[in-house]
Amino acid sequence: MEPLNHIERRAVSALALIFGLRMFGLFLVLPVLALYADGLPGATPLVVGLALGVYGLTQAIFQIPFGRLSDRFGRKGLITFGLLLFALGSVVSAEAATVPGIIAGRALQGAGAIAAVVLALLADLTREQQRIKATALVGGMIGVAFLTALMGGSVLEGLIGVPGLFYLAAFAALVVMPVLWWGVPTPLHSGNLVYSRRRGDWSSVFSSRHLLRLDFGVFVQHLSLMALFVAVPPALVDVLGLGSPDHWRVYVPVL
Repeated sequence: MEPLNHIERRAVSALALIFGLRMFGLFLVLPVLALYADGLPGATPLVVGLALGVYGLTQAIFQIPFGRLSDRFGRKGLITFGLLLFALGSVVSAEAATVPGIIAGRALQGAGAIAAVVLALLADLTREQQRIKATALVGGMIGVAFLTALMGGSVLEGLIGVPGLFYLAAFAALVVMPVLWWGVPTPLHSGNLVYSRRRGDWSSVFSSRHLLRLDFGVFVQHLSLMALFVAVPPALVDVLGLGSPDHWRVYVPVL
């Protein structure tokens, strides 16, 4: 099997770091946010669940527009804009004194929907025969980010609090920007530009039964995961008497 060349290795390494740190910031508060939000004004299971999962809704809404705009205005500019939105949302959440404030911040985090643009940039920088391998390597960072965030979020919350976790997420989004501009090669052309101008392809995204089934499956998976993080952390405290810094001892073996 032919290995990745130098440009492909640079692209995979840098984009995996960018993608992974953004996902790490999103997941970092999952094991502790329900416990934190329960002590804020206006907390109910519904709004706490919304605070946990609203990023997925805004991410789904803005994923296609971000990808389309990146075809026209360039990948790196849209990724930078998305990272800035994510950092802003993190700061809004950190400063929020109510659950609706956290919801607004989490919605902003998700609105920086750069996943499709990152994968499009990866496609621009890799040969077709290496694209599946490169995509798998970058996509694998989701699993790494999820596992490390569950461990780190539980432990770090005891040191810096939930607002500190949001500030850490904002810092992670900002610190990868130099990696984007100086670590990721700039493609000579956008390989997907020709497709973005075909209206038939655009409408087929919303009419394909296969894609709609896939979308529904992802929605149910996301909903179930967020529901677990509404119910499980309080149960670990109330039933098992396990403090939040030790919750990772339950999550990691399950994963």
